[in-house]
Amino acid sequence: MHRRRRTALAVSAATLVAAPLLTACGSDAHPGSAAVVGGDRIEVATVQGQAADVRTAQQTSAQSAQLVKKSGQLTRAKLHSLIFARVLDRAAKDAGVEVSRKEVQQVRSAAAAQSGGDKALQTVMLEQRWVAPDQIENDLRKEVQLPKLAQALGADLQTPAGQQAVGEALTKASKALHIDVNPRYGSWDDKKVQLSTFKAPWITQVTTFQGQEPEAGA
Repeated sequence: MHRRRRTALAVSAATLVAAPLLTACGSDAHPGSAAVVGGDRIEVATVQGQAADVRTAQQTSAQSAQLVKKSGQLTRAKLHSLIFARVLDRAAKDAGVEVSRKEVQQVRSAAAAQSGGDKALQTVMLEQRWVAPDQIENDLRKEVQLPKLAQALGADLQTPAGQQAVGEALTKASKALHIDVNPRYGSWDDKKVQLSTFKAPWITQVTTFQGQEPEAGA
């Protein structure tokens, strides 16, 4: 009985991951690409792989069915995250900001302590941000980058004016990268710095670990 149930869950999860991706391979301009950012391709296979890792992690949760249901936009969330990371990298580079692996690991340690341990952090990241365990450090990198970018710009992320200043820097970086998204996924909005079909404004990228409110899928 348990084996049959696990098999059913695996088939269901695989179907949910694959369904939106099967239609994403038909971009005439960039076949096989989910997006092109700064001349570099983000392959459909990369997006699919990240989504599949999350689905696999979700299957180990007692709330598996609920997590899968809530993360119906998982594929687009992953594409948004991959594009946003490159935009943030460009904005940080333009501002002379560098981030070390040690800084990211320090943020992870602090987040784990705040969450009640690394296992608890993995649960939080999976449930609230749709991030698999092996994706955590890449996701938390922006927890270091955004505040450092704000500091370099003389902006306070806790104020509307500071958020606007950082937002303008991100928009500038986004435009410079000439982001071209496979229309099957939607389009990229330079001003909002987000995928049109996935609502995750950049400001919500900094969540619980910087003292702000979390947003699912950010």
